[in-house]
Formats: sequence, structure tokens, C-alpha cells
Amino acid sequence: MIEIRFHGRGGQGMVTASQVLATAAIMEGKYAQAFPEFGPERRGAPVKAYLRIDDKPIYKREPVVEPDVVVVGDQSLFVSENPLEGLKQNGILVVNGAYKAPVKTYYVDATSLALKVLGKAIVNTAMIGAVVKATGVVRLETALAALGKYFSGKIYELNAQLVKIAFDQTKEL
Repeated sequence: MIEIRFHGRGGQGMVTASQVLATAAIMEGKYAQAFPEFGPERRGAPVKAYLRIDDKPIYKREPVVEPDVVVVGDQSLFVSENPLEGLKQNGILVVNGAYKAPVKTYYVDATSLALKVLGKAIVNTAMIGAVVKATGVVRLETALAALGKYFSGKIYELNAQLVKIAFDQTKEL
């Protein structure tokens, strides 16, 4: 089983990112669950979302406390909380922007890409591309197909473009 914990801010779409990746995993014949951790969230407040993917049924229902992968959509969260808490010893960090961390790190400038492609700093689909590149948890083609279950028309086209660009631009630090 692979367990991924997403950290972001309300309005960045990290909950949707976890759901799109879960949908992609299911489309590939895997089992998946994605769910947010809600509290008094509001735009800009810290948000967490969890994703589990496995080849067999998943019976765990609690939050992901020892993730294999941590995804951070906003580096300012490193000041207010510790997104790396509980990350497994050989874990991976996927982060928006270059960030020096004591773990294997992949990064993409998701904010700049989102502003360029979408005209808004909504980084979720860029982070989907980065997660797929860093982990191979699902195929890029499947992630794009899953994205089509959440967006359509011009919004889908722009977000699919953003996923592909971010996938291509994700690098290991």
C-alpha cells in the first residue's frame, strides 16, 4: 500500500488532487480511498487530504500518519506546521517550488505554472503531474482521464495541459 498525505491551503485544490489520483488508481484496477481532514477550514487555512492506493481492499479509515509520500502545495506550511512529520524513512516529498529537505525531494514551480496556464494560483492539477512523475503511482494518461471526471470543456483542457507541463517540469532536488 502507498499512503500519501497532501498539505495545502484552502482554495488550492489539494482535496480534489487526492480524489483525482484515487479515481485514476481505481481506473487502473487498484483499490483507493481519498478523504480530507476537515475542521474550520476557510480559504487560505491549512488543509490536509489523505490518499491510499493498494492492489487489495483497504480497510484502514484513519488519517495517514506515516505517509510514504508527502505533497506540499504551499511552502509557508513548513513555518506553521511540520508536513514531514511521520514521513517514512525512505519517503518522498513532492513540493511546490524548490525546498531543501532531509528527504528525497521532487519539486515543480506549480504556482507559476498555474498562473501562466490558468490565470489563477490554483496548484492542484500541477501537483497531480508532479506526484505522478515522482511516484509513478498511476500512469499519466490515466490521471488525465480521471481529471475528465472532475472537469470538462475548456476547464478540462487547461487543467490537463497544466498536469502535462508540471509532469515534464518536475525535477528531483
